[in-house]
Amino acid sequence: MALGAEKYVSATTYRRSGDPVATATWIVPLEGGRYGFWTSSRSGKYKRLRNNPAITVQPSDARGRVRSGSSPVAGTAELVSSGADFDAIQRQVRAKYGVQVPISKFFNTLGHLGKGKFPYGDVGVVITPTGSPPS
Repeated sequence: MALGAEKYVSATTYRRSGDPVATATWIVPLEGGRYGFWTSSRSGKYKRLRNNPAITVQPSDARGRVRSGSSPVAGTAELVSSGADFDAIQRQVRAKYGVQVPISKFFNTLGHLGKGKFPYGDVGVVITPTGSPPS
């Protein structure tokens, strides 16, 4: 199965120290063999990618447990907040995940009550595969 057809992937980003942080996320295919997902401009994932664009994605379940027998795909992430790639990610996530989007947004809002504004899906992450993951 192509990575963009997966329902969830475990996306591994890297702290400044180099320590990996894996989180489950949705994923959609983009033109040119690239992939995309959205995140919040206030999330740790966004901050890690802003500092280091290296990313590894691998098919997983909703909790981020990687699928047995699947292979990780290394890539470089580009953060976008407007333009064709951003619009494609927004459109495709809404089409692919349907009713899960407003439900997810509701729980995101609930989880951040009293913590100030926490935007939902305001940044697109465009992944360009580069080959083998870092060892």
